[in-house]
Amino acid sequence: MSDVLNKSTVLVLNRNWQAIAVKTPAEAFSMMATGNATALKISGDDDMTPVTFEDWMTLPVTSGDNSIGTVHGPVRVPTVLVLARFDRVPKRRPKFCAKAIWERDGGVCQYTGRKLKPNEGNIDHIVPVSRGGKSTWDNCVLADKKVNSKKGSKLPDEAGLKLLRRPTAPREIPVSQLIRNTYQVRDWEVFLDHNKGAFDVTA
Repeated sequence: MSDVLNKSTVLVLNRNWQAIAVKTPAEAFSMMATGNATALKISGDDDMTPVTFEDWMTLPVTSGDNSIGTVHGPVRVPTVLVLARFDRVPKRRPKFCAKAIWERDGGVCQYTGRKLKPNEGNIDHIVPVSRGGKSTWDNCVLADKKVNSKKGSKLPDEAGLKLLRRPTAPREIPVSQLIRNTYQVRDWEVFLDHNKGAFDVTA
């Protein structure tokens, strides 16, 4: 049961039904019990009904539902919550990682301008780590593996290379675009159709 309660399988919507976060069932039940959110009873893309905590506790557990055991019997685990009062969509910068660098640079080597296949590129530190360079947005770019190997521990000008553009941190974007459906929860898809291939985010 603890495994079910602690996986991030509950999508949180603001009161305008826009996706803004991912929570665990344990967090979701707490939010419902305090009146901060209602759960959606979903029976298809066109059949979604907000249900209060008290009524949710009496819903039958159907085939395919996750559930937890209680002294009153099994209780269905919600997949989507709607917040009672919060109506904004917060903004956040994508988490710094190799995938985010690939996305920011558009899959293009920042020294040659060539579009790379996934196995052809890696992340280059403009100022090499061996020379004090940091793993930051403004010091990392996507590079052709062969170019990166040739550059080695040199600075770009020392290796006869020139950056297409100076790298910067990506702009902050609505958190809705950063949410990934890691556990492939079917009920999320209607809210995340525009987020295919989005970045991971820590809720």
